[in-house]
Amino acid sequence: MKSELTNLRELGVPEEELFSFVEHSDVEAEKITAPRYSYWQSVFRVFFKKKINIIMLGLLLLIILFAYVYPTLIVYDRYANITDSTTKHLLPAAAIEKFGFSLSWILGSGGSGEPTFDTVWVGSQISISLALMCAVINLTIGILLGAVWGFSKKVDVFMMEVYNTIANIPYVLLISVVVMVLTASFWSLVFALTVTGWLGVAYFIRTQVIIIRDREYNLASRCLGTSIGRIAMRNILPFMTSVIVTLAATEIPSYISYEVFLAYIGIGLKDMSLGRWW
Repeated sequence: MKSELTNLRELGVPEEELFSFVEHSDVEAEKITAPRYSYWQSVFRVFFKKKINIIMLGLLLLIILFAYVYPTLIVYDRYANITDSTTKHLLPAAAIEKFGFSLSWILGSGGSGEPTFDTVWVGSQISISLALMCAVINLTIGILLGAVWGFSKKVDVFMMEVYNTIANIPYVLLISVVVMVLTASFWSLVFALTVTGWLGVAYFIRTQVIIIRDREYNLASRCLGTSIGRIAMRNILPFMTSVIVTLAATEIPSYISYEVFLAYIGIGLKDMSLGRWW
């Protein structure tokens, strides 16, 4: 094949329009032309990609919303029918036949003649509030302290002694003693569940941090003089989102279980809750 060379002069284009000098800039050379990456956008995109995740999240939010909205729409009196023995421990069909069809009686009645459906949701409101409050306090303190605990060897020496001392005390026993000393109330139970509850969370986060603290990007940050707190907040915790979410999913039901157990042994909340509705 014979190739033909094009004479630029025949095109009538001046050389100034074909070639130009580019100045070198160290600042421009360091700029990244790739699109900006967002960790949270990537997480949400993967999470909402599955329909089952959306369905379960919607169901959870619906239950929590119903627990707070429904009690405000009814007039609940647990002892309204206590003098009528025919209203106690009724099956749903018998309760509806006696009181008429109502959402309140679809689960029957309890030992005091109260509607079981209303009792469950009134108790759920207090129990969920207690669990969320304890979870926020314990997870916030535990995550922040656990991140520093796992990254700083000086803090690790001190905190391990604290953990080995407190962890030997049964958690349920400690909660029971605190509640009995302070008398049972919402805030005393919150204090009892959070006074040492954050320690287990911090130890779990510390273990996870140790696994990734010596990776190359963390060593590079330390060589550049980055503080331990900044490395923990920027380099470590964002990559532990799945671990933290899983931890929260197990912690919140556990606080409800503790509240129910304390009510079962007679030292729980005096207000209506899931532990006292029976």
